[in-house]
Amino acid sequence: MPRALAVFLVFLRLGLTSFGGPIAHIGYFRAEFVERRKWLTEDEFGELVALCQFLPGPASSQLGFAIGLLRAGTAGALLAFVAFTLPSSVLMFAVAAGASVLTGDVAEGAIRGLLIVAVAVVAHAVWGMSRTLTPDAVRALIAAGAAAIVLLVGGSWSPLAAIALGALAGLLWCRAGTDAVVAAPLGFRIPVAVGAGSLVVFGVLLVGLPLLAATTGEGTIALVDAFFRSGALVFGGGHVVLPLLDAAVVQTGWVSPDQFLTGYAAAQAVPGPLFTFATYLGAIATTGPGGAVGAIVATLALFLPGFLLLVGVLPFWNRLRRRTGVAAAMRGASAAVVGILGAALYDPVFVEAVRGPVDLAFVVAAFVLLGPARVPAWAVVLAGGVAGALTGAFAG
Repeated sequence: MPRALAVFLVFLRLGLTSFGGPIAHIGYFRAEFVERRKWLTEDEFGELVALCQFLPGPASSQLGFAIGLLRAGTAGALLAFVAFTLPSSVLMFAVAAGASVLTGDVAEGAIRGLLIVAVAVVAHAVWGMSRTLTPDAVRALIAAGAAAIVLLVGGSWSPLAAIALGALAGLLWCRAGTDAVVAAPLGFRIPVAVGAGSLVVFGVLLVGLPLLAATTGEGTIALVDAFFRSGALVFGGGHVVLPLLDAAVVQTGWVSPDQFLTGYAAAQAVPGPLFTFATYLGAIATTGPGGAVGAIVATLALFLPGFLLLVGVLPFWNRLRRRTGVAAAMRGASAAVVGILGAALYDPVFVEAVRGPVDLAFVVAAFVLLGPARVPAWAVVLAGGVAGALTGAFAG
């Protein structure tokens, strides 16, 4: 099977089954691409996670884009994005059209079961990554410090601060044995000219779109500007983008507060990236083309800046990471990622999904299936959804 087609099919399955938000998506990606398919080593995966967490944009979608790019070039990157995003975009467009696709006892029970499985997936990812990325006392302490920063400080900037401090700690105390890391560069083949061009396009759009929208008064341009700026200014992705979208579409009067909250609730219940909330908002916005065209325009505009930045940074990153100091910093940053994932495992993943001892028992069972039993993640997810649907039907 051609590599690009394999990338598409794998990410389509992930787009249909990856519930639980961006942190859970990282767990699903690790299970699929590090453990099962071995497309990446643990070190490569941790490095990409750290880089995507540090850039503005949807971290899990950027990670998927990078994995597709690494595996099958430009076609793989685009197909990974389309496949992972399409299922949730279709569901969000259906919600915008008035379909009740996420209601009822069976549907709500299935979603609940999938969220419980997501707790086990994240726990399994943290456990597996910690064995490779925090193998010594120094990196374990870096991970613990990162978790403390995220849990105690909070806010959208705390993961960035944790990664930056982890990189600094790695630069100071993780220099031993970095030659092997330097000798194994990531396999991205992006010319420097393409990377520089992507950064230029990002800057031109960020500055030029507001001027063009104000000058022309064209609704579609205003819609693109609003969603592009939201995607360009958000760090960490996921729920962090919500205040920016609220300012872009609610405070401008394009979408009512009730419509916004309805779409937000639906976005939390669908698989795949939360950024597909843009599909719903673009479809119902009173400016721009609306409908299917508005949905596509808004979705692409929200995702585009994160991908431009990633493509812009990667060719320079491949050169920088060959230096011993940078390799040591990445060891510390990767250890910090383990701490960030561990903190997120508790809040919001565990706090929102586990409501009692029965839920906890299901989490433990799913963790055993993923770990010692080595059951594929997709099979555990399917079992969780079916069990949740049956529970919902029985309760109803």
